[in-house]
Amino acid sequence: PDVTYGFYPVYCALYGIEFETIPLDDEFQVHIMDYIRPNGGIVLANPNAPTGIALSRSQLRILLEKCPTSVVVIDEAYVDFGAESAVSLVNDFPNLLVIQTVSKSRALAGLRAGFAIGNSDLIDALNIVKDCFNSYPLDRLALAGAEAAICDLSYFNATRQQVVNSREWLTMQLMDIGFSVLPSKANFLFVMHKLQPAQEIQHQLRQRNILVRHFPKPRVSNFLRISVGTAEQCEMLVHALREIIVSDTSEVTC
Repeated sequence: PDVTYGFYPVYCALYGIEFETIPLDDEFQVHIMDYIRPNGGIVLANPNAPTGIALSRSQLRILLEKCPTSVVVIDEAYVDFGAESAVSLVNDFPNLLVIQTVSKSRALAGLRAGFAIGNSDLIDALNIVKDCFNSYPLDRLALAGAEAAICDLSYFNATRQQVVNSREWLTMQLMDIGFSVLPSKANFLFVMHKLQPAQEIQHQLRQRNILVRHFPKPRVSNFLRISVGTAEQCEMLVHALREIIVSDTSEVTC
């Protein structure tokens, strides 16, 4: 997609891979039928980043059925926050590779650990490529930490639900202040205020020691990506935004 995880084109440039981006629609949605064409492979983040919008499993099934000769990579870095995983489709589609990480929903970004699930031929190919660069990209501590995190379902479910609850609360609060909020299935929100420029809001939040992401790129230059923090952090953000928006609106009115 033309709006997605920023490192996809970086990786392509690094390895000299030609690529094509396909525009999201005006609602920042991916249309599966746009990808059903001759290609050398398809990469989709689901939920997408930075929008947070997710495709359903049934939509992904259609894509896989229509593109049986293309490797389809579904990046599920944020899937645990409310989207439908494609893992259950792996046995039906040998061209599907699902990639996940312990950096997000399992809160272990410092381990730099991720994993892929797919047909044995795809996994064998990955191992060949991996061994050409570094046979041991993960040390034993990272492997032990990742395994422990995956096994600890009670902690995972509790913290994941806290994020989801805070996301829904924050969505309502931001809409009440006048923000348009895309429907997110991730641990962040992609928002735009109807009156105030995103870059100015980001600047004023930074002055209050609150950091949000701004992307000075076409189509999304007036959006902010806001990570969902703790309940206390979300309350601090909303309080600061109310100060900023009310203050700026008053100045405009005067």
